[in-house]
Amino acid sequence: MTANLPRRRLLGLAGAGAALAGAGAAVGAFASNRPDPEIENLSAAKVPFHGAIQAGITTLAQDHMHFVALDVKTTKREELVALLKEWTKAAERMTSGLEAAENGAVGGHIQAPPKDTGEALDLAASALTLTIGFGPSLFDQRFGIADQKPEALIDLPLFPLDDLDPLRSNGDLCIQACANDPQVAVHAIRNLVRIGFGKVAVRWSQLGFGRTSSTTRAQTTPRNLFGFKDGTRNPKAEDTDLLRDHVWVPKGEGPEWLAGGTYLVTRRIRMHIEIWDRTSLFEQEQIVGRTKGEGAALGQTKEFDEPDLNVKGAEAIPVIGEVAHIRLASPESLGGARILRRGYNFTDGSDGLGHLDAGLFFIGFNRDSRKAYVPMQQALSSKDEMMEYVEHTGSAHFAIPPGVREGGYWGDTLFK
Repeated sequence: MTANLPRRRLLGLAGAGAALAGAGAAVGAFASNRPDPEIENLSAAKVPFHGAIQAGITTLAQDHMHFVALDVKTTKREELVALLKEWTKAAERMTSGLEAAENGAVGGHIQAPPKDTGEALDLAASALTLTIGFGPSLFDQRFGIADQKPEALIDLPLFPLDDLDPLRSNGDLCIQACANDPQVAVHAIRNLVRIGFGKVAVRWSQLGFGRTSSTTRAQTTPRNLFGFKDGTRNPKAEDTDLLRDHVWVPKGEGPEWLAGGTYLVTRRIRMHIEIWDRTSLFEQEQIVGRTKGEGAALGQTKEFDEPDLNVKGAEAIPVIGEVAHIRLASPESLGGARILRRGYNFTDGSDGLGHLDAGLFFIGFNRDSRKAYVPMQQALSSKDEMMEYVEHTGSAHFAIPPGVREGGYWGDTLFK
């Protein structure tokens, strides 16, 4: 791979020392799984588990995330359905601030393993949300659902400069846990994996901190590890028309079980922060297409001023460059396509060469990844100058079913 790395990445790898780095009814249903904005940052916040859409998509983005992809080991449909039902009961309890099972950690028989691992005892719900998804590989011949695989649930193509690790990619199932307390999120994933022992196995997982997008107007725009505001033009939960057109799968588009759901793309993006930190502020802003401080598009004054991709500067050169990140990722450059971003920063120690293994765990929801995410990433991976500073090391694609109604279970529209 080294021979194919961009110039700046080679220079950075040669440097010494590590730097410090700081769809119908579902369309308007976002309010049903949002905590009260006045308590969004309090540990006591609870997000309703049931609803037309799953929580954890348009919900106010929490501060921490634990994401896991799993391989299904059982080949029996009835065992998988039973697990989904058991997971649903546990998820409903944990999002309410309860143990995974009644009398779970200390109230059971002293000679039996506890039904809850206990590290969230005394901790409140912390706006915990749990979101499940189904990967392309689940729709093989094991469970009688091969004919229910959505056409849009593709294996994502290999993009230019991808350096994907198979051990950080794909999966039969995924579960996303988001919370304002990291221990609450970790506890939720740990207990769901424990419940699934013998039926599923962890393929890969990712911890994230510091959300890198805002999903409602009640939140300020966060910053990524490059120090820039991230997700300024992200659709918001209040933008019901945008969500209807770009996020939720409408009835009649794909199999019936997915109506009101969406598609999830995850990408583990390592950011070569040591190289970025030695790049001038002027060049950083030209690469991104925004000012670092205010977050305004170049040529504008305020963060939320709409970018003008046509304005020219000296010698009739576009103020926002032809290969600037925000131009290539803009709806104007992608035929109007949009995605709902919900990513997180991560640091996973060092790479053994004196550099931090840190970056962005990209999470994006869209109505059809073939028409939104894939064209966007093809443009970015082939033209974006930021690709000299980042490396995509993990990738996955999942279909996200609609929300769970009272008395239902995760995925019941698929397995009923």
